[in-house]
Amino acid sequence: MRAVMYDGKRVEVVDDLEVRDPGPGEVLVAISAAGLCHSDLSVVDGTIPFPVPVVLGHEGAGVVEAVGVGVTHVGPGDHVALSTLANCGVCAECDRGRPTMCRQAIGRPGRPFRRGEREVFQFASNSAFAERTVVKAVQAVRIPRDIPLSSAALIGCGVLTGVGAVLNRARVDRGDRVVVIGAGGIGLNVIQGARIAGALRIVAVDANPAKEAVARQFGATDFLTSVEGVRELLPTGADHAFECVGRVELIRAAVDLLDRHGQAVLLGVPAATAEASFLVSSMYLDKSILGCRYGSSRPQRDIALYAELYRAGRLLLDELVTQTYPVEDFEKAVADAEAGKVARGVLMF
Repeated sequence: MRAVMYDGKRVEVVDDLEVRDPGPGEVLVAISAAGLCHSDLSVVDGTIPFPVPVVLGHEGAGVVEAVGVGVTHVGPGDHVALSTLANCGVCAECDRGRPTMCRQAIGRPGRPFRRGEREVFQFASNSAFAERTVVKAVQAVRIPRDIPLSSAALIGCGVLTGVGAVLNRARVDRGDRVVVIGAGGIGLNVIQGARIAGALRIVAVDANPAKEAVARQFGATDFLTSVEGVRELLPTGADHAFECVGRVELIRAAVDLLDRHGQAVLLGVPAATAEASFLVSSMYLDKSILGCRYGSSRPQRDIALYAELYRAGRLLLDELVTQTYPVEDFEKAVADAEAGKVARGVLMF
């Protein structure tokens, strides 16, 4: 079968990958569509260290082909969106409703694929850049058949992370003032999450002025090409500032833009060794810096919720899909993403 694989030196589309059958508590999914997220590229450039060879991709949707023993919530033929959260479901963190903190879901890459005699790693417990993949049952969430799979694919990362950061982590409230630094795939979902939450002012900041139209479409009330102008719009500062780029100077800017009791939420991914600084004295007015893993999501609940918000016309998905590409055009999809030509490119199988 076809897949996008990184061997530590180069990325290539291969056609001779094999995937094993699902075991107990697992699901085999035929991938229909997969979004190209910056995290996939971060594996290639080394920002996210990961063992190789590895099948990339982690934002996908498709059709269930087979299930292992004990799986009852989905069956063959069901349409599913996939999450990257292979949590155990039984530890203390899972029991508290914090599956993103499950230690079984972090740093334990499996190898369900094989190419020739060599086993191949699975990225983010998902590997959606393959015609078929095996995931834990908890990662497969059934969705209505009337949602296009090319749009549903984006729920599993961009929407869960962006909208989830707003609703689950920051808990933006009605009337709040929000600054979103970076209007890419994650940033746009933060923007629409703030809109759904009832934020009064949503200031989008992106160096690319061409992103203004789509930022406003998703809910931005204002658009700037630099953080320097935020204080003119929000003289006392923001209640919430989301950094969605992953640059330490923008993390500092997010902290500096806060009003009293404000929160800076970090969503961008800088290098693993990156360090950021801030004025300690500025924090004593009840300000907070919040990390956020995967939108602090509970995927079985949240994916179903976002699917229904989409059907009700309150959550935008189709508008995120700027371009679809056959998997063979992976290099073009990457080039378009790096050039800022697309909000989200989607690979189609």
